[in-house]
Amino acid sequence: MKLSLLMALIATLISALILFSLRAFPFVLFSKRKPPKIISFIEKYIPPMVMAVLVIYCFKDVNFMGSPFGIPEVAALAFTVVVYLIKSNPMISIFGGTILFMILSRVM
Repeated sequence: MKLSLLMALIATLISALILFSLRAFPFVLFSKRKPPKIISFIEKYIPPMVMAVLVIYCFKDVNFMGSPFGIPEVAALAFTVVVYLIKSNPMISIFGGTILFMILSRVM
């Protein structure tokens, strides 16, 4: 089955409208009133919980008993935390930690 250019454009337009509507929905819904307490709870506590799960996931396969003893992972995590505390810029800290990890994992 061959799709025509018009069908592809219509599908793209419909997808874009659905995506825009989903993104705009919370702003439209809560523009005139205060969000419920559960939304405030999620906004406050979910991002740190997600980060904790990601850290645990990243360390789940690290072999601390064999060479290189998890040094690249621990060093990259420490670097990421310190740079974030100093600069308060997540992008710099994440990219810096990733670059450090890639260098250390290749060198060690």
